Amino acid sequence: MTEVDGPPGPDLQSIEADRQAYLRPTGERPDSSARGLHHAALVSSDVERTVRFYQDLLGFPLTELIDNRDYPGSSHFFFDIGHGNLLAFFDFPGLDLTAYREVLGGLHHVAISMDPDRWTEIVQQLDDAGVGYALHNEVSVYFSDPDGARIELIADPLGEMYGHKVL
Repeated sequence: MTEVDGPPGPDLQSIEADRQAYLRPTGERPDSSARGLHHAALVSSDVERTVRFYQDLLGFPLTELIDNRDYPGSSHFFFDIGHGNLLAFFDFPGLDLTAYREVLGGLHHVAISMDPDRWTEIVQQLDDAGVGYALHNEVSVYFSDPDGARIELIADPLGEMYGHKVL
């Protein structure tokens, strides 16, 4: 067998050692200064379409729709994603965001935990609605909302990820 010349791959042992250097043992971690995620705010190009998607398809009740103090005519609206956590949206009617679009979606994804039975129902609803998605590890589903924000629904409990405690 002939070896192929090329740049060496990453030093995986070194990468793992570097990662572990930041992790404090459970008993040595301070309490968080935060109470939780108040809300993550995304941008909506169409309030009605966003409400139909998140409330009617995903089952996240709309809890409030108020004026956005930062832009006249804009809405700031909130969906209940459980445990006192909110997913919020702004719309900016009449504001051309084309040149700024790459920054507006500048997050990788928002992950929301769901009960496994409810998760299965919602995945079926995504399928029935023709929403494209990707399944991972039989507990995660990734898809895009109507404005392209990447959403993950995960059937793992809060504080766990694929059988590992993360909190």
